[in-house]
Amino acid sequence: MPKPYSYDLRQKVIQAIELDGLKKSEVSQLFNISRNTIDLWLKRLDVTGDFQAIPNQPPGNGHKITDWEKFREFALSHGDKTQVEMASLWEGEISDRTISRALKKIGFTRKKRPTATVSAMKANGRRL
Repeated sequence: MPKPYSYDLRQKVIQAIELDGLKKSEVSQLFNISRNTIDLWLKRLDVTGDFQAIPNQPPGNGHKITDWEKFREFALSHGDKTQVEMASLWEGEISDRTISRALKKIGFTRKKRPTATVSAMKANGRRL
């Protein structure tokens, strides 16, 4: 998504229309922006009282888990359960896949000994 126009440029455009009395088409040619953009800014000014750019938000779902410290404590206390069981114990509606992604995000692993595999591979020393 392209970067929004600066607030300073927006001010100049709106001032040119309201204070200087220029037409929208003249201002659009003067500042090299589309007339539709000016219409949107003026509409936003009428609705909200300001023509500030709306912050860009990446597409995606709202996150079900927002308190990561609480989830970390939850994972430590219920680490012996399956992800399906953890999902049923977590407050609110949440899936086992969401639990899986959250566990990965906090660095929680399901392995008993995370270094066992690496040590065995290094000890072998043989190449395939």
